[in-house]
Amino acid sequence: MAKESRNASQSTMLVRAVIEIAFIVFLFYSNLLMGEFTMSSRPGKTLAFALHDIFTGKNLLIAMLSALIGYGVFETLRRKF
Repeated sequence: MAKESRNASQSTMLVRAVIEIAFIVFLFYSNLLMGEFTMSSRPGKTLAFALHDIFTGKNLLIAMLSALIGYGVFETLRRKF
C-alpha cells in the first residue's frame, strides 16, 4: 500500500508541476501577444501575423527557462512557509 501511495503522490506532484509550468508559459505568451498589439498598431496587423511573430524558438526558450525558474522559486517558497 505504501508503494501505491508514493506513486500516486509522485504522479500528483508531476501533474501539478506540469500545470504550473504551462500556466507560466501561457502568461508569458499572452503578455507578448498584448505587447504586439499595443506597441505596433499598424494597419493590416492581424492576429495570425502577431501569432507568427511571437511564436519563435527564442521566445519558447525564454518562456521555458523562466517557467522552470518560476516554478522552482514558488516550490521553494511553498516548502519554506
